[in-house]
Amino acid sequence: MSVSESELRLGIVGAGGFAAFAARSFQKVKGVNIVAIADSNAPSASTLADAHAARAYSDHELLLKDTNVDVVYIATPPALHYGQSKAALLAGKHVICEKPAALTVHEAEELVALSRECRLLYVVNLMQRYNPLCQWVRTMVEDNVLGDFTHGYFENYASDENLSPGHWFWDDSISGGIFIEHGVHFFDLFASWLGQGELVYSARWKRPAVKGNIYDRVQAIVNYDKGPVSYYHGFDQPKILDRQEIRLQFERGDITLYGWVPVRIKITGLFNNEKIGKLKQRFPGCAIATVKSGLLIHSPSRPLESTEAPVTDALSARGRFKDILFDHLITLEYGRDSDKMQIYGQLLQSMIKNQWDWILDNSVDRAVDGRNAVDSLRIAELSTILAKYY
Repeated sequence: MSVSESELRLGIVGAGGFAAFAARSFQKVKGVNIVAIADSNAPSASTLADAHAARAYSDHELLLKDTNVDVVYIATPPALHYGQSKAALLAGKHVICEKPAALTVHEAEELVALSRECRLLYVVNLMQRYNPLCQWVRTMVEDNVLGDFTHGYFENYASDENLSPGHWFWDDSISGGIFIEHGVHFFDLFASWLGQGELVYSARWKRPAVKGNIYDRVQAIVNYDKGPVSYYHGFDQPKILDRQEIRLQFERGDITLYGWVPVRIKITGLFNNEKIGKLKQRFPGCAIATVKSGLLIHSPSRPLESTEAPVTDALSARGRFKDILFDHLITLEYGRDSDKMQIYGQLLQSMIKNQWDWILDNSVDRAVDGRNAVDSLRIAELSTILAKYY
């Protein structure tokens, strides 16, 4: 399928709340034109279609026959992703699908292979890789800014306020369960920082005193090329208490990200003056505080904001049988929680622009491709299959 450099004609399958948010975000990208919406709920399809002057269909198969659609964006419940993605590829459409790719690795691998055979785009929206904060963390890991990685964790205390007992989220046959429906984002994010992962342990906890099999808490340990990470997801909080925290621990400090779409970062560590200057350039307007001094070899005055040449004497600490020289132990904070939805929209825009560029030129480097969907789903599926049940 030939796609224009000046216009990307988008058809959306699914007309729920997130599809509407994504549509508004995509529409802000110059050249993206939403031309069709499909949903089995005809009024929902019509409402979203009217908002974007698009055609409405009550069946995604009708949308796939629309010759004006270049790319199909799929935002339906997970159990539908495999069938709808496969049908779109067979219809000659490029595909961007919400996570997960499918409920099984086998199905995801089939979709990646089919897209290659058809020479079409197939990608899952693992948009965390487009987050500037997450990209900077990757740079810090690769450059060994804080020394070797030692341990990480992700804690997700999520709200179930809008998830009624009958919601499809609780039905593994539709959602795949928390690891598959939600966890793939974070299995992929840590893989982008730490390399390939291997499942060590997983568990699921059933909500007590309710009817049905509602597993609302899960935990996993994954060992990546650079070290272990612990994951916890719990969907059991009121919305006002919904919160997430990502932590990476290194030899000389740690990095903490806040929010399931990270919008705020805190870095604590042992730095020399040169690296502090680079951090300030990377995070303009950030707050930096000296936490405390190390063991002084000498006692020179070392003000944090000094523009003088660095003093040759250094502070010293010791860990992992290594001497560590530094100028300051600092804490840096940057970002605001209130920016979450704006940044979320920007990630969607960055994603679709990057994928559009690849459609036009397959040599373009992509932050996310089909293999990311398979690899993250592999750990999620194993976490579900091998979990201890409580």
